[in-house]
Amino acid sequence: MSKTTRATEMLDRSGVTYSLHSYDYDPSADRIGIQAASALDVPAGHVLKTLMLMADNTPACAVLPSDCELSMKKLAHALGAKSAQMMKPADAERITGFKVGGISPFGQKRNVPTVLEERALALESVFVNGGQRGLQIKLDPKQIVLVLGAKAASLIATA
Repeated sequence: MSKTTRATEMLDRSGVTYSLHSYDYDPSADRIGIQAASALDVPAGHVLKTLMLMADNTPACAVLPSDCELSMKKLAHALGAKSAQMMKPADAERITGFKVGGISPFGQKRNVPTVLEERALALESVFVNGGQRGLQIKLDPKQIVLVLGAKAASLIATA
């Protein structure tokens, strides 16, 4: 497994301190982020999933704890859009340049608006996908906002 991806290259160029963590990726897992958290022996809420969406027909990225569900209404509101829906996997791969299961918010082929679940900012460190299946990047969540120009907002669906 390569330890250099477009995601790590972007962080290196930005001068961000991070660490890489490999794990055995399970393509059959129901929830990849939760499987990654289990494999890394960290709380599921500390492993953030990267979701690619369309907000009013514009690509966007949402980053939130892997054990939470995204509220499309909250995401659309955060982006100033009327509606949002999940992007088709083939479109997500084409726009990001990463394979599903390995999509990182960093180093995507195209810059898209990114929204981070605001609760993540209360954590000292989080894990995000490193740009390939089985590779996680551990970093200060504030770096997601700084490097990507991401917006922090409430994104979690309430029961």
